[in-house]
Amino acid sequence: MNIFEALRESHIIQKDLSEQLTHTSGDSPERRKIFNLLKNELFAHAIAEDRYFYIPLMMTDSGLNITRLALAEHHEMDEILQSLEQTDFSHSRWLVLAKRLSEIIAHHIQQEEHSFFQKALKILDENQKLNLAKKYLSEYKKYKAKDLIRLVG
Repeated sequence: MNIFEALRESHIIQKDLSEQLTHTSGDSPERRKIFNLLKNELFAHAIAEDRYFYIPLMMTDSGLNITRLALAEHHEMDEILQSLEQTDFSHSRWLVLAKRLSEIIAHHIQQEEHSFFQKALKILDENQKLNLAKKYLSEYKKYKAKDLIRLVG
């Protein structure tokens, strides 16, 4: 598995959870569960992706611009997640924010997979693609497990 395939696996989960979240209502156990799963997925993915995809790209001149844009989008998602945590889960504004988050996630994934990945394919060699995938998956699984233990425990 290369880095692009590894990232796509998480993208599928993110998109699915964010879409599910927009179909919940009120302060329900379902809404809270899906929100926590999505927050966990985004957190684990972003940490691992930043370290083992964007930072290596940032070290090259041609990778600098795509990295800046992607990290700005990660920051925007973090801000909306914080707003969702601070908003009453039954308030109408909560669903508006959840829909906005879902749109940003979909846009970010589309941008990464159809633009950033194409550029990164030219920057990274085959060995880097495989090694970065191993490191990404290890980091991703570590943070995902840590956060899930905290959510359940």
